[in-house]
Amino acid sequence: MQLQPYVCVNGTPFTATRADIVRAHGLPYSEERNNVGLTALDYGAQVFRFQDSGRLEEVTARTQVLHLGALAIPFGALAAFVRANDSAAFERAGFLVSPRYGIAFVPDEPGWLTALARHCLPQWEALRAG
Repeated sequence: MQLQPYVCVNGTPFTATRADIVRAHGLPYSEERNNVGLTALDYGAQVFRFQDSGRLEEVTARTQVLHLGALAIPFGALAAFVRANDSAAFERAGFLVSPRYGIAFVPDEPGWLTALARHCLPQWEALRAG
């Protein structure tokens, strides 16, 4: 995953609309509403989640390496990297969430990484810890 925290993920800006995503990637394999009220456009290796207002909330992608500028962090080292470099990191619902890097992931389930829009951090913080 190529990430500019809160700005762009894999070339897609967080300002992208649903129409922008469909124009860039075609029709999704599936579209469904999840249990937190977001509409997910599933393209297999990437899932784009939108609020009802159309605002892009999260992009989850299958990845083995997170690229942050000149840094390349293998998924297996990501939890240690986040804990060492983001003093505001926290755990919620089994996810390690990094406000500094705008990511959420389950350390014991490699391969999937979620990039977050800045405006959705309060929802992650509000989740019950654990």
